[in-house]
Amino acid sequence: MMNILIADFDRKFVDEIQRSWSIAGTNLHVCSDEKTLMPLVKKTSIDLAFIEVPFLMIDNMDMISYLKERQPGIEIFVLCDDRNWQGAASAITRGASNFLKKPITLSLLENTARKIQAQQQNKSNTQLMESQVLDSLLGDTPEMRKILKTVYKVAPTNSSLLITGESGSGKEFLANVVHRYSKRASEPFVPVNCGAIPENLVESELFGSKKGSYTGSTADKKGLFESANGGTLFLDEVGELSLATQVKLLRFLQSHEIRRVGETEARYLDIRIIAATNRNLQQAMHEGRFREDLYYRLNTFHLQLPPLRERRPVIPNLIRYFILKNKEAQGKEIRDLEPAALYALTKYPYPGNIRELENIMEHAIVLSEGGIIKLEDLPEHVQEEAREKTVAIPHIKDSSSYVVSDNVVPDEIIRDNNDDAEEVEKSINNPIGKPIQFVPISGTTNNAGLLTHNPTKFLTHNTTPINTEVVDEEILSLEEMERRHILHALSVCKGNKTEVCKRLGISRATLWRKLKELKIEMDGGEE
Repeated sequence: MMNILIADFDRKFVDEIQRSWSIAGTNLHVCSDEKTLMPLVKKTSIDLAFIEVPFLMIDNMDMISYLKERQPGIEIFVLCDDRNWQGAASAITRGASNFLKKPITLSLLENTARKIQAQQQNKSNTQLMESQVLDSLLGDTPEMRKILKTVYKVAPTNSSLLITGESGSGKEFLANVVHRYSKRASEPFVPVNCGAIPENLVESELFGSKKGSYTGSTADKKGLFESANGGTLFLDEVGELSLATQVKLLRFLQSHEIRRVGETEARYLDIRIIAATNRNLQQAMHEGRFREDLYYRLNTFHLQLPPLRERRPVIPNLIRYFILKNKEAQGKEIRDLEPAALYALTKYPYPGNIRELENIMEHAIVLSEGGIIKLEDLPEHVQEEAREKTVAIPHIKDSSSYVVSDNVVPDEIIRDNNDDAEEVEKSINNPIGKPIQFVPISGTTNNAGLLTHNPTKFLTHNTTPINTEVVDEEILSLEEMERRHILHALSVCKGNKTEVCKRLGISRATLWRKLKELKIEMDGGEE
């Protein structure tokens, strides 16, 4: 059940909203005076708040900071008018999601609430799916199995952890996994990008500040360390911290105490620190840019994440995961993946790692039509991976055999006439030689878009014998071989008949004759 707060001094407006509110799955809490607001938010975990500007500061306490401390995932919308919109703009810099300008209607509030409700449900489903298919998303390779074994042993402890790896390789995801398997799983997980905080604000952002401690400080402010109290603080790009901030971080790791900027009183916090970086910290130590004592404090356990190109067996499962993740956001149902598109996705080297694959899949889903991702839906630089080689479509008995379905991804899905064939097979099969099974993209889902069956049933290695009848035993007619090869050429060349003729070494008249003889229909007729 989603708890929604509306705080506005206009009692008539508040009563009208309360009488007419009609969104199922929500509890609406309202108040129109300062005295009732604090007791209300203290006893209720608020998920979405609509707060008028005068309520943002009560007894010199910043309500946005207070609400976000109690419920880190809360969405706050500030209600304002022409007289106090500057207060609303200031609230956004302190963590409010947006502001709504008066006059405000019931439909505006309800539409905003429905959008946030859908986002939170989708986020919850995504987190559930991540936990269900953890091994399959991270990659079933000897190196990743070793990392996961360490994660499962270290997670229940309070030990510090250092995760290193290339940008986009999944360091924050792995840190979140450690948090979920820890005793702190019900407490906040607070990620911080150390490189994104301006140097002059980093101390107040991390440790908090006292009112008046610096220009523009109009209220006491809790820092990110206090927001993570009881839970896990993830310091991403920790190598970007200045030496002065590194000293304060080291002091916290030694004493678990912090001081807000402008205060002398120390505050004890119970926080687990997980740090990550894509830099070589040992080299930074030798160059005097990173403290040696801090390095050894953070490096109680060290996990080195390999890049995606070194764990290609996971790519099909990540494709599946990103398709489901984008289903709600893009409003598209993806059923199939064209063989040439799958070939390009498994061959591409991914210098940006998992983050780049996610962006590529979003690009493809937006451009796709008819529930099918084709080669031309991928970015140009990814398409080149398929176009650089002339790939022959294998002998496939029917179209359902080479799209993502309830069956395993066939190891004969793509063949090449050179050494790349072995590399592609490795990207589709796991290192121990058993085919990876893939959840059907068009599988049964509930209203929230989550599969109703257990994804791990499919996203694990098949332990029972699979019918791997050698398709090569089926001898196709030359006509059928020719038909499939022309279809593949049309797919790779995105329907460009001139390019197809050039690649196949035939005239345009011959191509038209073959299309007619082989009954290959093309969009756009004979133009």
